Amino acid sequence: MGQTSIHHMVIFSLKHAMGSEEAEAFMRDVESQLTMIPVVKQFHAFRLKPNNPLDYGISMVFDSEEDYQTYVTHPLHDDFEDNRWKIEATQGMVIDYEI
Repeated sequence: MGQTSIHHMVIFSLKHAMGSEEAEAFMRDVESQLTMIPVVKQFHAFRLKPNNPLDYGISMVFDSEEDYQTYVTHPLHDDFEDNRWKIEATQGMVIDYEI
């Protein structure tokens, strides 16, 4: 069996109206900042279909648990969480799984 990868998904809504310039700026910024963390692979930012209770999502893959922990403790992650996420996100759910 091959190496296990860690898949990380966050599903969320923002205080901004879906599709607004503020929401779109948040989504651009989350991608530009988190993809600067070297261990982040296969990053995707997306809108959820209207039949979902939340509006947006991001997903990424890590090659190992060590890489995932590097991401979680990285200064760019901490900065985005403290200065954007905690201010602009209204609801969220984190889904982590291994493949």
